[in-house]
Amino acid sequence: MDFAALQAFVAVAETGSFSLAAERLFITQPATSKRIAALEAELNVALFDRFARQVHLTEAGNTLLHSARRILSDLATSREEIKSLGHKVAGKLRLGTSHHIGIHRLPPVLKAFTQQHKQVELDLKFMDSELACEEVASGALELAVVTLPTTPDAKLHTQLIWPDPLAIVCSNEHALAGKSVGTDSLAKHAAVLPAPGTITRDVLFKALSNSQVTVDTALETNYLETIKMMVSVGLGWSALPTSMVDSTIKTINVKGLTIERQLGYVRLKTRTLSRAANAFLDVLPKA
Repeated sequence: MDFAALQAFVAVAETGSFSLAAERLFITQPATSKRIAALEAELNVALFDRFARQVHLTEAGNTLLHSARRILSDLATSREEIKSLGHKVAGKLRLGTSHHIGIHRLPPVLKAFTQQHKQVELDLKFMDSELACEEVASGALELAVVTLPTTPDAKLHTQLIWPDPLAIVCSNEHALAGKSVGTDSLAKHAAVLPAPGTITRDVLFKALSNSQVTVDTALETNYLETIKMMVSVGLGWSALPTSMVDSTIKTINVKGLTIERQLGYVRLKTRTLSRAANAFLDVLPKA
């Protein structure tokens, strides 16, 4: 239903005249008549009776008048609300992140954002990076801060924030602890790794691809903190961010092996970001 036609209808109903309605709307009388005729044709009813040089609402016209006033009022309210937004940052922000980034990278960002923008309702979801990218692509999430995919979906824009070098690690008592070895030595020992299809596993296996070694995976979990615990008790070696290396585990110097993930944010290329989302991006560090 055309808003201009509704405006003409209400103006005629309130003034009782096509000519007075035209004056109110700053259009010609024929234009007013044309809008009413189009509305009547769309609804397939007569909205006005014209007799004794006066215009009278029909039963259908009376019924429409209440709805038309409400619709036009809601439209006017919406326009004013949009105008009043100005530079105010408010509303809900649906944000996804991985457990590792949520624990090790985002706390200072979230603290700064929530202190600066108290009117934003933050809906933070913890999930695997791969799922978060899918949720952004589907529109369920507005942004996600994740391990960036090596081959991103063409619909997504990705932006690096933190380079994240990985180290090959093992327990302090492991046979390879603190040693400098070749990739063939890794193949002789069990590994604790993220599940197949995860970005971190793909990054590791891509780095190992030139060596043509077969990795014996003893256990799999997508939580890096859990992998670190399993490594520390001797269940196998793994690849973890260098920032997680502490006295509970040892690095293994694997000759010629350099591994790095990229952490950053993803957004849908065709989506217009809310003020809240843009404000969040402003708080994120720059690579």
